[in-house]
Amino acid sequence: MSSNIRIMRICQQCGKEFEARTTVTKTCSDACAKRAYKARQRSAKIEISTNQVKEEKTKPIEDLRQYEFLTVEESARLVRISRRSLYRLNERGELPFVKLNRRTVIRRSDIDRLFDRPAELLEKARVEPVPLAECYTMKEIQQKYSISDKALYELIRRNEIPKQYSGIYAYVPKSRIDQLLATPEE
Repeated sequence: MSSNIRIMRICQQCGKEFEARTTVTKTCSDACAKRAYKARQRSAKIEISTNQVKEEKTKPIEDLRQYEFLTVEESARLVRISRRSLYRLNERGELPFVKLNRRTVIRRSDIDRLFDRPAELLEKARVEPVPLAECYTMKEIQQKYSISDKALYELIRRNEIPKQYSGIYAYVPKSRIDQLLATPEE
């Protein structure tokens, strides 16, 4: 049964306008249909290959999830952070390590427990902002106490003094800085 339908379409392969005789025609010619078919086959093969690569990349991480004890390197790969960051967590007492002979091991349950605590750590870190009138800028501290950039930033980091930002300026509470840097004679 022939159709008398004539619809103007744009070829999905070459982009030219053509007259289609059915409602499902997508290409203007047999050559374009063959090119479109090859393009679909090529993209399907590429997608399969991409999925295989993704599986190969995630396979080692999936394998790590089944172990109860992990090395520092494996733990870093599992959590996707650097080894140094894991050592910092250990130094702060947030992630215990166990030394077995020459190997350092971390329990998977300790790593999992690390992610249960972000809310309480955020609450602990949240500090009420001090009015800017009661704060120094970094430059003011350097001028008043004759302290270098590096020493000041190290002092702020070591004593966990909260910074506030307004525009490009960082402010720290005067009371905390005066308490740390004031000499006893003052």
